[in-house]
Amino acid sequence: MPKNQETIEEMMKRKKQKEREKRIKQRKQEELRKEEKDEKFELDTDSVINMTNKNKIKKDEEQRKKISKQEKKRKKRIKKIKLFLKIFLLIGIIVGACVFAFTSPIFNIKNINVVNNVTIPSDTIISLSGLKTDENIFKFYKGNVIQKIKENPYVENIEIHRKLPATVEIDVTERVATYNIDYMGKYAYINTQGYILEISEDSKNMPIIQGITTKEEDIVAGKRLNNEDLKKLEEVIKIMNSAKEAGIDGQVETIDISEEKNYSIYLRDDKKRVYLGDGSNLSNKMLYVQSIIEKEKDKEGDIFVNGDLNNGFHPYFKEKV
Repeated sequence: MPKNQETIEEMMKRKKQKEREKRIKQRKQEELRKEEKDEKFELDTDSVINMTNKNKIKKDEEQRKKISKQEKKRKKRIKKIKLFLKIFLLIGIIVGACVFAFTSPIFNIKNINVVNNVTIPSDTIISLSGLKTDENIFKFYKGNVIQKIKENPYVENIEIHRKLPATVEIDVTERVATYNIDYMGKYAYINTQGYILEISEDSKNMPIIQGITTKEEDIVAGKRLNNEDLKKLEEVIKIMNSAKEAGIDGQVETIDISEEKNYSIYLRDDKKRVYLGDGSNLSNKMLYVQSIIEKEKDKEGDIFVNGDLNNGFHPYFKEKV
């Protein structure tokens, strides 16, 4: 083969080779650009999908919250309805029970019992109360009944008990007459709180208090002694307690409180008047009184213990001539 021809052929081959390589290179570049484009498309698609998913999740969450809120409102409404029905039912039961209690003959009073009364007869208490059998046990007001019964001066306190179905119990706390007061030739009974309980012609062998300052028009059953006499009454109680300790309280016939600093008592059986002075040192004074009574037995007269025993005073007895 001639040299020139070979050279031309080789040149043609190299050219073709270069063109082929160029095409391959271009093809590869196109494929690479395509891959980059596809990859970019996929990234954009994922972003869109992610955004879409987030929006969907948010929307679903909002929807769930809305449904939950509506459910709570519904439950709350149902709860209110149930509560209203319960209250309505309860009111209905109460009204029905009240109607039954106030109209049924089962609850008509059959028995009225008075307990713990000593001085006041049961019939008197029942009459004052205004209660009657065959009346409904719920139709009276306790306060009114108590007020009516307390019109009796002997009554200190009253408790009313309804014992269903048909019994009323009246529990009485009475005042106890302890002393007498001279009153227009009669006796006014009083208790230790100074309440005037009764005017009577019988002294009932209770000590008689003399020298009170309460006016005669105020000596009325149900009233109380004035403040001055109430203060002296406290001393009277101390005197009687001391006399009881000495064993001579049963002999005390009168207690004179005319002079606040010179109280005196009269002993009925021993026929002796005891001058006590004020209300101080009563226990020791009564011991001297007891000793003098034993020493001067069967003698009528006066015992003087009205001095200051702690300052040289010596109790003594003066026989009545």
